[in-house]
Amino acid sequence: MTGATAEMFGAHPVATSTNADEAAAVLSEVFLPLEISTADGAPDAHMHLNALTLGRTTFGYMRFREPVRIRTAEPVDYHLDIPVRSRMTARAAGSTTVRGTARTAGVFMPGRTVDLDCGDRFAQVSVMIPRRDVHTELERLLDAPVSVPVEFDAAFDLETPGGRAVSQALRLVDEGSRQAHGPLAHPLAVRSLEQVFLHSLLLGQPHNHSAALHSPHRGAGSRAVARAVELLREDPARPWTVGDLASAVFTSVRSLQEGFRRSLDTTPTAYLRRLRLERAREDLLAVGPERVRVTEVAARWGFLHVSRFAAAYADRFGELPSETLGHTRRS
Repeated sequence: MTGATAEMFGAHPVATSTNADEAAAVLSEVFLPLEISTADGAPDAHMHLNALTLGRTTFGYMRFREPVRIRTAEPVDYHLDIPVRSRMTARAAGSTTVRGTARTAGVFMPGRTVDLDCGDRFAQVSVMIPRRDVHTELERLLDAPVSVPVEFDAAFDLETPGGRAVSQALRLVDEGSRQAHGPLAHPLAVRSLEQVFLHSLLLGQPHNHSAALHSPHRGAGSRAVARAVELLREDPARPWTVGDLASAVFTSVRSLQEGFRRSLDTTPTAYLRRLRLERAREDLLAVGPERVRVTEVAARWGFLHVSRFAAAYADRFGELPSETLGHTRRS
């Protein structure tokens, strides 16, 4: 991954192994059944693994000392492998060969075994994404049933806008995973990160449904928009996704987005963010600085970066969150 220098997910170490069988057992437990052998056939294979689960998606960082060969069983889910040190060559059954580097990742489909040849001192970020989550999120985006499974292009260029979006989503997960009481402790923030990652992948990496995703679509009616606004105002703390909201008002994601743009000159996500900023301000005004911190209020309302929260808050209310807390002290 371009720009990745530190070991990712370092706050979540899983295991360190010294031989190929141990390494295979650990990776099989976290990801999927696989076999590992060294390039020269020796038993030594030093591996370290960090991993965590966000919602239903598994994120991992693995590094090897020796060159290794990995052969997987048929995966049930989608897998994204991003080399961050050295190189790998991946061959998936029925697919093209991917030559992975820090600029080129591999996307692997359910039901197809994968053979990876990994270079000396190889390291990569691996993400296992449930097939049903990819399928469900695509149907929400399309507002139509999907009978043909998603078939991504195998080679993922991380220097494209879509690649940069996925890399940024991974960095958000990594940063959150290092904070004991950070965003990953809040269900709202977890769901937001899941959706950011899935949307970045579905909209950023070409696949067999990409043309349908980018085709024009008729917008939702004003009644659906009004009901959606009502639902958001009633419960802005709920971990709403645009798909959840569209389902609740019996329309499609794209129709609802177009309806918000046409009726309110905004998006459902931006409208919800504004509501949450308002509720955050209410919280800051309701209690003194001795009883609450800006970071706590930001996380409570799903803002993953305090600096961005402060900037959005200042843009909306003309003062920083800390200044609002200062008002409560003076009063």
